[in-house]
Amino acid sequence: MIKYSLVGYDGSDASRRAFRFAVELARCTGGRVRVVWVLQVSEGGADACALMMADSGTQRAQELLAELTTTVPDSAELVDIELTHGSPGDVLLSQVDEHGVDHIVIGHTERGALARWLLGSVSGNVLARAHVPVTIVR
Repeated sequence: MIKYSLVGYDGSDASRRAFRFAVELARCTGGRVRVVWVLQVSEGGADACALMMADSGTQRAQELLAELTTTVPDSAELVDIELTHGSPGDVLLSQVDEHGVDHIVIGHTERGALARWLLGSVSGNVLARAHVPVTIVR
Protein backbone atom coordinates (compact mmCIF):
# COMPACT_ATOMS: atom_id res chain seq x y z
CA MET A 1 0.00 0.00 0.00
CA ILE A 2 1.22 3.50 -0.82
CA LYS A 3 2.20 5.37 2.32
CA TYR A 4 4.53 8.17 1.19
CA SER A 5 4.04 9.91 -2.15
CA LEU A 6 6.50 12.39 -3.60
CA VAL A 7 5.25 15.30 -5.68
CA GLY A 8 7.55 17.39 -7.84
CA TYR A 9 6.05 20.86 -7.55
CA ASP A 10 6.81 24.02 -9.53
CA GLY A 11 3.63 26.05 -9.15
CA SER A 12 2.27 25.08 -12.56
CA ASP A 13 -1.29 23.88 -13.14
CA ALA A 14 0.08 20.40 -13.82
CA SER A 15 1.93 20.29 -10.50
CA ARG A 16 -1.16 21.54 -8.65
CA ARG A 17 -3.16 18.70 -10.21
CA ALA A 18 -0.46 16.24 -9.15
CA PHE A 19 -0.53 17.62 -5.61
CA ARG A 20 -4.33 17.30 -5.42
CA PHE A 21 -4.10 13.70 -6.61
CA ALA A 22 -1.37 12.82 -4.08
CA VAL A 23 -3.28 14.37 -1.17
CA GLU A 24 -6.48 12.50 -2.04
CA LEU A 25 -4.48 9.28 -2.29
CA ALA A 26 -2.83 9.97 1.09
CA ARG A 27 -6.22 10.59 2.66
CA CYS A 28 -7.50 7.26 1.32
CA THR A 29 -4.46 5.26 2.44
CA GLY A 30 -3.55 7.05 5.66
CA GLY A 31 -0.32 8.17 4.03
CA ARG A 32 1.67 11.37 3.65
CA VAL A 33 2.83 13.59 0.80
CA ARG A 34 6.35 14.95 0.34
CA VAL A 35 6.38 18.05 -1.86
CA VAL A 36 9.71 18.99 -3.40
CA TRP A 37 10.32 22.26 -5.22
CA VAL A 38 13.52 21.99 -7.26
CA LEU A 39 15.26 25.17 -8.31
CA GLN A 40 17.24 24.25 -11.40
CA VAL A 41 20.74 25.67 -11.28
CA SER A 42 22.07 27.13 -14.50
CA GLU A 43 25.57 27.94 -15.69
CA GLY A 44 27.85 28.25 -12.69
CA GLY A 45 25.10 29.55 -10.45
CA ALA A 46 25.41 26.87 -7.75
CA ASP A 47 27.07 29.15 -5.18
CA ALA A 48 24.55 31.93 -5.73
CA CYS A 49 21.72 29.44 -5.58
CA ALA A 50 22.97 27.93 -2.31
CA LEU A 51 23.26 31.39 -0.80
CA MET A 52 19.77 32.32 -1.98
CA MET A 53 18.31 29.08 -0.61
CA ALA A 54 19.94 29.62 2.79
CA ASP A 55 18.69 33.19 2.98
CA SER A 56 15.09 32.67 1.88
CA GLY A 57 14.43 28.94 2.24
CA THR A 58 12.37 29.11 5.43
CA GLN A 59 10.23 31.99 4.16
CA ARG A 60 9.71 30.32 0.78
CA ALA A 61 8.76 27.04 2.48
CA GLN A 62 6.10 28.88 4.48
CA GLU A 63 4.83 30.57 1.31
CA LEU A 64 4.76 27.22 -0.47
CA LEU A 65 2.78 25.60 2.36
CA ALA A 66 0.28 28.48 2.20
CA GLU A 67 -0.03 28.01 -1.58
CA LEU A 68 -0.55 24.27 -1.18
CA THR A 69 -3.20 24.66 1.50
CA THR A 70 -5.00 27.14 -0.73
CA THR A 71 -4.91 24.51 -3.49
CA VAL A 72 -6.11 21.75 -1.14
CA PRO A 73 -7.58 23.03 2.13
CA ASP A 74 -6.79 21.03 5.29
CA SER A 75 -3.78 19.34 3.69
CA ALA A 76 -1.03 20.87 5.86
CA GLU A 77 -1.03 17.99 8.35
CA LEU A 78 -0.31 15.50 5.52
CA VAL A 79 2.51 17.42 3.84
CA ASP A 80 6.28 17.56 4.20
CA ILE A 81 8.03 20.25 2.16
CA GLU A 82 11.55 20.57 0.83
CA LEU A 83 13.04 23.28 -1.34
CA THR A 84 16.29 22.34 -2.99
CA HIS A 85 18.33 22.89 -6.12
CA GLY A 86 19.71 20.67 -8.86
CA SER A 87 18.43 18.72 -11.80
CA PRO A 88 14.72 18.04 -11.16
CA GLY A 89 14.74 14.41 -12.29
CA ASP A 90 17.88 13.56 -10.31
CA VAL A 91 16.62 15.32 -7.19
CA LEU A 92 13.24 13.61 -7.30
CA LEU A 93 14.80 10.19 -7.76
CA SER A 94 17.27 10.75 -4.91
CA GLN A 95 14.35 11.61 -2.62
CA VAL A 96 12.98 8.08 -2.98
CA ASP A 97 15.84 6.42 -1.10
CA GLU A 98 16.63 9.33 1.21
CA HIS A 99 13.09 9.60 2.58
CA GLY A 100 11.50 6.20 2.08
CA VAL A 101 9.18 7.37 -0.69
CA ASP A 102 7.15 4.54 -2.22
CA HIS A 103 5.31 6.45 -4.97
CA ILE A 104 6.06 9.44 -7.21
CA VAL A 105 3.39 11.77 -8.63
CA ILE A 106 4.30 14.22 -11.38
CA GLY A 107 2.19 16.63 -13.39
CA HIS A 108 2.56 16.40 -17.14
CA THR A 109 2.94 19.57 -19.18
CA GLU A 110 2.48 19.42 -22.92
CA ARG A 111 5.46 20.72 -24.83
CA GLY A 112 6.36 20.47 -28.44
CA ALA A 113 8.96 18.02 -29.71
CA LEU A 114 11.63 20.73 -29.97
CA ALA A 115 11.14 21.88 -26.37
CA ARG A 116 11.29 18.27 -25.13
CA TRP A 117 14.48 17.72 -27.11
CA LEU A 118 16.12 20.92 -25.86
CA LEU A 119 14.90 20.89 -22.26
CA GLY A 120 14.15 17.23 -21.67
CA SER A 121 11.14 15.89 -19.88
CA VAL A 122 11.22 15.52 -16.11
CA SER A 123 8.29 13.11 -16.19
CA GLY A 124 9.91 10.98 -18.90
CA ASN A 125 13.24 10.96 -17.06
CA VAL A 126 11.67 9.94 -13.76
CA LEU A 127 9.41 7.37 -15.38
CA ALA A 128 12.36 5.73 -17.13
CA ARG A 129 14.60 5.59 -14.05
CA ALA A 130 12.33 5.18 -11.02
CA HIS A 131 12.19 1.92 -9.09
CA VAL A 132 8.90 2.80 -7.38
CA PRO A 133 5.48 3.33 -9.01
CA VAL A 134 5.09 6.62 -10.86
CA THR A 135 1.79 8.35 -11.60
CA ILE A 136 1.78 11.06 -14.23
CA VAL A 137 -1.23 13.34 -13.85
CA ARG A 138 -2.54 15.14 -16.91
